[in-house]
Amino acid sequence: MSGSAAGSHPRSKPDACSVIWDRAEASALGTAPTATFWVALEQSGPWGREAATQSHLDPGVGSALDRSAKDVGGRVILLRRPGTHSNAHQNRPHRVYVAGGLADRPWLLEADLTDPASLLRLPWAALRDGDMGTVRASLPELHGSRGPVLMVCSNSKRDVCCAVRGRPVALGSSAQRPGQVWECSHTGGHRFAPTGILLPYGQTLARLSVASAVALVDAAAGGELPVELVGAAYDRGRSHLAPPAQAAESTVRQQVREPNLLAFTTTAEPHPSLATPWHVYLSPFYGRYLGFFARRWPAAPARPAASRPQSWPTLPWVGPPH
Repeated sequence: MSGSAAGSHPRSKPDACSVIWDRAEASALGTAPTATFWVALEQSGPWGREAATQSHLDPGVGSALDRSAKDVGGRVILLRRPGTHSNAHQNRPHRVYVAGGLADRPWLLEADLTDPASLLRLPWAALRDGDMGTVRASLPELHGSRGPVLMVCSNSKRDVCCAVRGRPVALGSSAQRPGQVWECSHTGGHRFAPTGILLPYGQTLARLSVASAVALVDAAAGGELPVELVGAAYDRGRSHLAPPAQAAESTVRQQVREPNLLAFTTTAEPHPSLATPWHVYLSPFYGRYLGFFARRWPAAPARPAASRPQSWPTLPWVGPPH
């Protein structure tokens, strides 16, 4: 299915990066932002290029949260309720979602916080390790989320494609699934706008439409991807994996039409003697292991330099994993 088949998007300029990449039907494989966990904090009002420090959130708090998460391989991202974004401060609690355990059994906690600075009490190493009990003990306000959450990038200060294409998708799908779809700050990959990240799985999608975003939220309630989003045009991969592993897993998922988000346990390691290929292992795969070589290929020079991909086409690897 081509990138445009997922649904119509708001009109962008002909030379916009996402339009060029749509026209080229470029693969999104292996382009998910890498993160072993996610902390998503509601902050109304405008966002700058660096949303954590350029918004109505206290910049000291935003900087500390961003640094603490990145130091152990996680990500902090800001959220807004889809719709108009008043520049006025809103005196209401800040919704927060905390997603961990991505490599094993993903879990999602949520809370409404009066003071975002309370997130500084989070045990970052425990988040990295997927230790939900320790995380909940550190912040008793957190409780199990009512369902999966989709975050759609709309950060125009990073790239206008995300606002022009992402905001209408967030607004339209949130109207149909209230409370389950949010606008979010920069996730990377604006060339694939509208992009989204599904919590708690860390599954990252490209070229969303209102219809496919709604289908995604519905399927995720059962731990699955909708079949229309399985494939190189839409599946950017799961965020806890290295890019080669993201690409290999997504390729196999497409080949066998596997919708289960947790069907595979995937690991990757650099090839011991070659510079660019990686060994990637998937298990269980219908009762056996499957191995791949994954190699990075250069982007076509005709595409905008600022939008060149890190694509990871995968080739079968013959032989048992070690």
